[in-house]
Amino acid sequence: MIRFLINKDLIELDDARADLTLLQFLREHRKLTGTKEGCAAGDCGACTIVLGEVNNDGSALHYRTVNSCITLMSAVHGKQLIAVEHLADEGTLHPVQQALLDYHGSQCGFCTPGFVMSMFALYHNATAPTRDDVLHALSGNLCRCTGYRPIIEAALASCQGEAADHFAKTASNTLAKLKDIQDNAGTAIGSSGVIMPTSREELANAIQGYPAAPLVAGSTDFGLSITQQLKNVEKVINLSAMDSLKKCTKTEQALIIGAGAPLNDIASPLLSAFPQLAELITRFASLPIRNQATLGGNIANASPIGDMPPALLALRASLHLDNGQQVRVIPLKGFFTGYRQTQLEKGEWISAIEIPLLSKDNNVAAYKISKRMEDDISAVCAVFNLTLVDGVVTSLQTGFGGVAATPETCPTLERALIGKQWQSADCLHLGKQMLKDAFNPIDDVRASAAYRNQVLSNLWHRFWLEKQAQNTIETRVVQHA
Repeated sequence: MIRFLINKDLIELDDARADLTLLQFLREHRKLTGTKEGCAAGDCGACTIVLGEVNNDGSALHYRTVNSCITLMSAVHGKQLIAVEHLADEGTLHPVQQALLDYHGSQCGFCTPGFVMSMFALYHNATAPTRDDVLHALSGNLCRCTGYRPIIEAALASCQGEAADHFAKTASNTLAKLKDIQDNAGTAIGSSGVIMPTSREELANAIQGYPAAPLVAGSTDFGLSITQQLKNVEKVINLSAMDSLKKCTKTEQALIIGAGAPLNDIASPLLSAFPQLAELITRFASLPIRNQATLGGNIANASPIGDMPPALLALRASLHLDNGQQVRVIPLKGFFTGYRQTQLEKGEWISAIEIPLLSKDNNVAAYKISKRMEDDISAVCAVFNLTLVDGVVTSLQTGFGGVAATPETCPTLERALIGKQWQSADCLHLGKQMLKDAFNPIDDVRASAAYRNQVLSNLWHRFWLEKQAQNTIETRVVQHA
């Protein structure tokens, strides 16, 4: 049974279809039609709703935006579902709704419910947001009418100070209800079409019993097979109740990230250890997508344009593959065997990703080229991990996306630069030429093959120039010390 709250009301579902989306449930089953369907792909934000959940230490509620069009019903177990109809308090508009009205932030109105929900989450999660915070919070919402200025101004005006709405006033009661759902979950989580294991043993048994059932974590990619390809899915194995897949630990040698942890939840420890990945993380789709998408899913779907595999390849990451009885650890390099194909064996799943920590000699840079700054996937992604000792290249690790059928490295370049003086023109020109000729990418709507090859060459030039500038600054600092 799937148990959750809609606003304040407890809902219990034991017959939810495996492919029932949250948007379908709201609009067709509950007649809550304020939430709109725009793209049905998690791109436009018209379907944005908010999920309230118990935070890690159980002391408070945390609110996160998600795209209801690609979110499956099983993802709301143990959470509070809040739609735009729930925000007004006995006929009085919520502060974020009133601000949108006051600042003329709505025209045609189709996108407005999604913007309202993103502002509502910001209202509860930040007490003094900056303009950048607002842009970050609204990154998953598109508007064709207003030009965004009045919406941004409305968010800045309404989200200052502690939350004081009826959700804040009843937070302790909501928290108690959600904890009660968690405490009385037992082992019968799920529905007729959904299996929700809570341990690796249960997961192994579920895979053995239903070998054709897909494993689903955030469903940000899998959901597209339902909304875009119109597939009927009879059974899914949902991993959202697997707490063991959400842990993130740091040892003296590595950062180990649970494969089922949402990307936004692991952003802080990941960027603390690897700050050079900030561009990839902050531009990974949008905030509602990062609130659901998992690192394990981004790897397991084996997409050639996934943002994180190039970075993980360059950082020499390893995968922990579990089958319920034993865990084997393999390098990510070589894991992708073909388009959407991997080394995962029957009955296995990715349980964790292990990334070695950097040394003082490592120089890492990550670049993403896309048509939009955010809420978009890569045309080309390039990540370089260069090791220098006294200005000499001792190691180079690379990772690329969007240039082949799988995420790729460039071994010929990695070998060719060993022993060369980094500041030499030879390093610059050799790298540019080798990358321009290394791959045979496809032509598609995002970029031509020629463009992709030229971009790779240009990104190497950028990396070389940025490192040169960094060396100059460091030399001046030493001279003036």
